[in-house]
Amino acid sequence: MYKTLNAYLRQRFGCKVYKLALDGGMTCPNRDGALGRRGCIFCSGSGEFAEGGGEIAEQLRRARLRVAAKVPPDCKYIAYFQSYTNTYAPVSRLEPLFRAAIEPDDVAALSIATRPDCLPPEVLDLLERLNREKPVFVELGLQTIHPESARYIRRGYELPVYDEAVRALRERDLEVVAHMIAGLPGETRDMTVETARYIGQSGANGIKIHLLHILRGTDLAAEYEAGRVPVLTMDEYIETVAACLRVLPPEIVIHRLTGDGDKRTLLAPLWSADKKAVLAAMNRALRDVQQGEDL
Repeated sequence: MYKTLNAYLRQRFGCKVYKLALDGGMTCPNRDGALGRRGCIFCSGSGEFAEGGGEIAEQLRRARLRVAAKVPPDCKYIAYFQSYTNTYAPVSRLEPLFRAAIEPDDVAALSIATRPDCLPPEVLDLLERLNREKPVFVELGLQTIHPESARYIRRGYELPVYDEAVRALRERDLEVVAHMIAGLPGETRDMTVETARYIGQSGANGIKIHLLHILRGTDLAAEYEAGRVPVLTMDEYIETVAACLRVLPPEIVIHRLTGDGDKRTLLAPLWSADKKAVLAAMNRALRDVQQGEDL
């Protein structure tokens, strides 16, 4: 048993809640030259499922249509700024975007994907103000706690930057969701579990566990094609997720157990493209896993 996002959102908002992925037109310090030009080694922008630009109201309309066939009439939505680094802009640009996203009555909350090193005080103050109107989730791309892995993926900041970001966000009563990746080159299962344990102790409210996807067009794809990047089997990945769940405090919300790679650009592992089969296998394997049992 583990604390699922679906159950948490139902309890908090009283209904089924869906995310609507939006594109705020951001870039990233790892792409615009501030830190680098090529981004993290695995990154294609992290917004494959976001609506493709335009006014926020229009993006919300298109995103609602995407899920219309499967949503109940009384559902609510989370406006999710997914692509690139969504606090990497002046407040004068961010505030109109975020306010437009939370304006509709059927939007229950705001979720913002960003980097821990892109949260200056004025942005934190904006998020705190918005959080008084509707809940704000801030998603931080940590990926790993191990310095060699962080350098390899070109993350661009040291671990204390993450710690300080979590502290500043929690001080303002903002919910923090940390992202981590299982299957990074050079990392053992124990190392991956150490990252999960660290996130659990860091003050984060939630976690997203991702499988390392190798997508065409990324620098990681070139590494893979040169034979330098092994990929996990489905069984290996599920066993790793189970081990991570066991070291996470029971109160942490599990926002994701695996990520979706864009099937149009997915190079490996190809088993991950069959989402239904993967989730079915995970549900069977995790049935007897207790979140926090190895704390």
